[in-house]
Amino acid sequence: MNFTPTAAIHFAAFDWTWLLIGFVLLQPLLRQRLVAYARQRKLSELEQKRGSRAILLVHRQETMSLLGFPLLKYIDINDSEEVLRAIHMTDPNLPIDLIIHSPGGLVLAATQIARAIHGWKGKVTVFVPHYAMSGGTLIALAADKIVMSEHAVLGPVDPQIQNYPAASILEAVRRKNVNEVDDETLILADVAEKAMSQVHALVVELMRERHGEERARQIATVLSEGTWTHDYPIHCGDARRIGLDIDCEMPDDIIQLMALFPQPTRSSNVEYTPERRGPRARERSAGA
Repeated sequence: MNFTPTAAIHFAAFDWTWLLIGFVLLQPLLRQRLVAYARQRKLSELEQKRGSRAILLVHRQETMSLLGFPLLKYIDINDSEEVLRAIHMTDPNLPIDLIIHSPGGLVLAATQIARAIHGWKGKVTVFVPHYAMSGGTLIALAADKIVMSEHAVLGPVDPQIQNYPAASILEAVRRKNVNEVDDETLILADVAEKAMSQVHALVVELMRERHGEERARQIATVLSEGTWTHDYPIHCGDARRIGLDIDCEMPDDIIQLMALFPQPTRSSNVEYTPERRGPRARERSAGA
């Protein structure tokens, strides 16, 4: 079968169209692979510099498919399995650096990770460059040292029952005559009381060795019994006031590592030249 020049041109254009479509569809995946490679390289540099095992527990809206559909993330069982696997692959005497950026998640998964690093023979440092709320805070409490950026925040670890704070459920029941409360609410109150007791005991367990029984109980009470709303941001000053030992000087390496977790689902609303600024930079500009 012979092709005319016009048919050959149409056929070539057809091929290029499909190649372009394939490139557009594969572009998010290729970009994700390149960023993942850069993160692994930065992790290796951090491990060599600090002589530790570095583990990332970071949750963002990541583009996870060829078509770029975003998935909201939180601490789940898969996370606990991966962190425990990384710990299992580490020499017991080697320090662990755990970088957490998370809104929280399942109590079961967070508890597994927290107990694993609490029982670690080597030193465990948790870095919080931006925020580690709820279950993320629970994990941080199990570390030997917590390092936060100046404006980073932790959060309360009070249990939530069916989207309601356990402490608020109990308070609502206390304010009413028991005969005026329906059975479902009474059941929720019973579950809430048990959940608060369990989380309080867990926080004491994680902190008793480093802070002593009395101080651990005081911290556990503040964080687990509804002192604040569940999304209350606990910054460095608050954390120190309630008795936590916090280092508020974040290494530049951690900040640089977090820059490799872009938010790919939308264009950024923040722009700046990605270069360090300071007196020396101004002097060079003036000299030029």
